[in-house]
Amino acid sequence: MSVQQSARDTQVIADTRRWVQRAVIGLNLCPFAKAVEVKQQVRYAVSAATRAKPLLADLKQELLLLVAADPQVLDTTLLMAPDGFVEFLEFNALLERADRLLQDLELDGVVQIASLHPHYQFEDTEADDITNHTNRAPYPTLHLLREDSVARAVAAFPHAESIFETNMQTMQRLGPQGWAALAVGPSAQPEGEP
Repeated sequence: MSVQQSARDTQVIADTRRWVQRAVIGLNLCPFAKAVEVKQQVRYAVSAATRAKPLLADLKQELLLLVAADPQVLDTTLLMAPDGFVEFLEFNALLERADRLLQDLELDGVVQIASLHPHYQFEDTEADDITNHTNRAPYPTLHLLREDSVARAVAAFPHAESIFETNMQTMQRLGPQGWAALAVGPSAQPEGEP
């Protein structure tokens, strides 16, 4: 990843933040997201990777940065890969390699990785099922979460096991038109960017 942020990276981060604020927090899809976003403890990182190996290298860098940081400063990371991984199943298959990386770095049980994707599809659902949108981010994204933070959040939230079901009901009430009205997809690329 380059140190200098391109206009494209800036837009990808802005799009992802808009999705976090309007969908994840706005619809309360993750009751734990608001606190870390308000405290600015979320790192938004953009990977230029278009294939698995370079993305895993960027993931390694982000994992090491996350665990080295003070949790009060950096609690979670969203690593977006806007230029590759158009197919959801290809991206989702990457999670197995990401989990192996966690084990290699001895971070299994310290950090967990979740995947988000513009075409996310739960098992046993149709592609156009509105409930899939609970995990549909503007770009293919790996979400790095500290296990300690997840455990504290779940302990503080009564009936955490009901979040998934509540999210499904929220999406069904919202419907495709309501989701579209949130305008949480990717923006057009800035002029002069590839």
